[in-house]
Amino acid sequence: MPWKECHVEDERMRFVIRLKDGEKMAALCKEFGISRKTGYKIFTRFENHGLEGLTDRSRRPYRQAQQLPEALEAEIVRLKREYPHWGAPKIRERLRRRFPDLLRCPAISTVHAVLDRRGLVERRRRRRYKAQGTPLSRPVQPNELWCADFKGEFQLSDRRYCFPLTITDFASRYLIRCEALASTKAPQVFTVFERVFQEFGLPRAIRTDNGLPFGCGNALYGLTRLSVWWLRLGIGLERIKPGHPEQNGRHERMHLTLKREATKPASPNFLQQQARFEAFVARYNDERPHEALDMRVPADDYVRSPRPYRGIGELEYPFHDWTAIVTTCGRICYEKRKVNLSTVFAGQKVGVSQVGEHIWLVSFMDYDLGYFDDETCRLEPIENPFWRKVLPMCPE
Repeated sequence: MPWKECHVEDERMRFVIRLKDGEKMAALCKEFGISRKTGYKIFTRFENHGLEGLTDRSRRPYRQAQQLPEALEAEIVRLKREYPHWGAPKIRERLRRRFPDLLRCPAISTVHAVLDRRGLVERRRRRRYKAQGTPLSRPVQPNELWCADFKGEFQLSDRRYCFPLTITDFASRYLIRCEALASTKAPQVFTVFERVFQEFGLPRAIRTDNGLPFGCGNALYGLTRLSVWWLRLGIGLERIKPGHPEQNGRHERMHLTLKREATKPASPNFLQQQARFEAFVARYNDERPHEALDMRVPADDYVRSPRPYRGIGELEYPFHDWTAIVTTCGRICYEKRKVNLSTVFAGQKVGVSQVGEHIWLVSFMDYDLGYFDDETCRLEPIENPFWRKVLPMCPE
């Protein structure tokens, strides 16, 4: 037997018919699941308007307290057609000057909504960061450049996946660390790098690819919290071009040796796999000769970095107009309004200085991130400031 379909208007009609047949209002309302107030309202509407009274009425309010007058809305549209290249801020200022007696000038967002509703807003595609790599250096001294990457994951005998994080010194080919991790998530990588910095000191720069946790295509300038931490420690960033692992060729060649000697066959668990990695690191650094080093071992050329790890200090911006702390959602506050930066800067201090009328520049450390105006409060990124940082390291 098929399901019976019922409509609100049909139920109201049945309610009215049974009420006119003499049934009691209270009993009918209880059966139909409505209050007596609603029952009397339905019956009164039927008596006054007939069948039309049983249909749903519009819930739109009779008037909107904040609605713009039609004349003012028409003036906004006229100004836009007269000055097609003007946006909402300029049109709103034009209105304020033209009608100084206006009790309440519409907000910029209201002017924009009017223009958008009339189809007068031109949609611009927002520029997205596209990883292109940075200039790459070829230092000859230890600790001038480290290379870091994840070797491809492989499955252990207990069916868990292992993600080896490897760090090498570019000049001496010294394998600084090979750590078996359960994932590529940032918290574990933070811990590994902090231990490495405490043991070996800080490098001048670190070369990585553009993938997580080293880079992120959706964040401002492709940064991550890990790379921001490196910047705070005074470590420069080098990125290879997407799809060009040969730009980190020395490191990838080490991965081939690691794969042959320490991952086949895979160990039963993480502890035993890490023991194999540590044995490989000792053998690779102290016993295995390298043709590129004239048959010396990496330990012969590598020395500890003279830059000790002391954590990060407080950021100060004495030459800026004011300092802001980025919230956990990646914003800074300007006169009770929010300017979006990026969540990778959460908890960091940035400097803000005025460079023009209504124009402000946002800086992080020695890097200029972009500009925003105090009308729209939307940050417009500039040329990648972290590209230029590695240029002095490039060979002439």
